[in-house]
Amino acid sequence: MPLIRPFAGLRPQTQYAEDVVAPPYDVLNTEEARARAEGRPWSFLHISKPEIDLPPGTDPYDEAVYARGAENLRRMIDEGILRQDTKPCYYLYRLIMDGRAQVGLVAVGSVEEYERNRIRRHEFTRPDKEDDRVRQIDALNAQTGPVFLTYRHNTVIDELVQKYLDTEPEYDLTADDGVQHTIWVISDDADIDLITRTFDNMDHLYIADGHHRSAAASRVAAMRKAANPDHTGEESYNYFQVVMFPDNQMKILDYNRVVRDMNGLSKKDFLAAVEKHFQVTPANGPVHPQQRGEFGMYLDGQWYRLNIHPDLIPDDPVGKLDVSLLHDNLIEPVLGISDPRRDKRIDFVGGIRGLGELERRVDSGEMALAFSLYPTSLEDLMAVADAEKVMPPKSTWFEPKLADGLVSHLLD
Repeated sequence: MPLIRPFAGLRPQTQYAEDVVAPPYDVLNTEEARARAEGRPWSFLHISKPEIDLPPGTDPYDEAVYARGAENLRRMIDEGILRQDTKPCYYLYRLIMDGRAQVGLVAVGSVEEYERNRIRRHEFTRPDKEDDRVRQIDALNAQTGPVFLTYRHNTVIDELVQKYLDTEPEYDLTADDGVQHTIWVISDDADIDLITRTFDNMDHLYIADGHHRSAAASRVAAMRKAANPDHTGEESYNYFQVVMFPDNQMKILDYNRVVRDMNGLSKKDFLAAVEKHFQVTPANGPVHPQQRGEFGMYLDGQWYRLNIHPDLIPDDPVGKLDVSLLHDNLIEPVLGISDPRRDKRIDFVGGIRGLGELERRVDSGEMALAFSLYPTSLEDLMAVADAEKVMPPKSTWFEPKLADGLVSHLLD
């Protein structure tokens, strides 16, 4: 089985692309999705968040929700809004946000190679979120949310991509968040073969975002293989939809923390406890950490700069991450939060929202303190994945986000 292969994408007819394109399913809650889709009958949110078409208060994990999503997908195909390409293709996907571009290849990746860890992961998954994606894929008989992958940049792929960037795209639209999404179709057999062979010679691909979608695709493949006495390995369910970006174009933003209380400590005792592991310096304004091992802290209307004592940085791909240093030396021992996945006293704020959001949540009284972090590097992500370890929760925030609806992968 090749590492990746082309597929006959299900995508909007050109004149409907702006009507269809939608934010990814997991960045909006139900009410936000309902508002975004109002007056837009062809928005892909009717497929990715179909509870918006059911009575308010409907459990988003109710069987009726998955059934409505499948019904909406069939309707959009029957009405000619979405159509499937007549041959397997690759697709170029360019995102432009704030003047910065990144260009990825849309393909399907091998479930078998994912299970062998050639498509490498770096996060644990939650069973409930996996179950949701399994039910969604199975009901739709399609993968509609691509997995976001990265790879070490390659000159052969770079040159081929540039050739297509100089041609007329299939879609070129700007979403309501200001991000520009552009798609080209690669249908030339020679270019398809070159892409397949070049990626097959790569050692690894890395999951940047989409661990639940990839795990769910693996489970669906196992279910369908078990139910298919004529299984060959060539069936579309043996692959899952991906968008692959070169590492030199990727941008990771900071992923910051807010904490509800100081674990019963007075401000004086709390600062004294922090000083055991960090140099603490009051700052005149918001602290954007400029290097590893440096943190900002906002408490009682005051910003502080924290620098961890160098001898506390371990020689370990996970332990030396800034998210680990903060957790291991402050969040857990001082604030008493041992499981940030489940503890309701801590929350996480993507860097796209800025440090003003940290100040707002503390100044409102909702939270007692906030921490700003230096972004995790892509090299660190790859090192953790190569060591077959997992990163702490909420270690990376990728921008811009991939849109839903521009290309989907139908299953056999």
